[in-house]
Amino acid sequence: MSSLRMTTPRLLVLQALLAEPERERYGLELAGTVGLEPGTIYPILVAFEGAGWLTSHAEEVDIHAEGRPRRRYYRLTPAGVAAAGAAAARAAQRRSARSVSGRLAATRDAQRPARNRRFAW
Repeated sequence: MSSLRMTTPRLLVLQALLAEPERERYGLELAGTVGLEPGTIYPILVAFEGAGWLTSHAEEVDIHAEGRPRRRYYRLTPAGVAAAGAAAARAAQRRSARSVSGRLAATRDAQRPARNRRFAW
C-alpha cells in the first residue's frame, strides 16, 4: 500500500468514506456529499484505489432501461480504513499544531513593546 499526499479534497473524501466504511458509494454521490466537482472526485478515487485503500465495481444494469450510465461503486478496504483513519488523524494533528503555534506567535507579538513590532505595509 502506497502513501498518498493528503490534500484538503482528499481528506474530505476520506472523511465521507470513514463515516460509513462498509457502505458502497458511487462517485457522483460522494461528489455531492463532500461538495467537490466530478472532475476532482474521480482522480481522487482512482488514486485511493491504486493505493489499495478502495475497491470498486461497476453495477450490472441495463443502461437503456435505466436511462443513465453504469455507476462505479467504491468502498474502503480493511487496509484502507486503517490508512484513512491514520491519514485523518495526522491531518488533525497538523491542524492542531499550526493552531497552537499561531496562538503562541500571537501571544508573543502581543507581549512585545510597540516599537519592536514589525508592521506589514
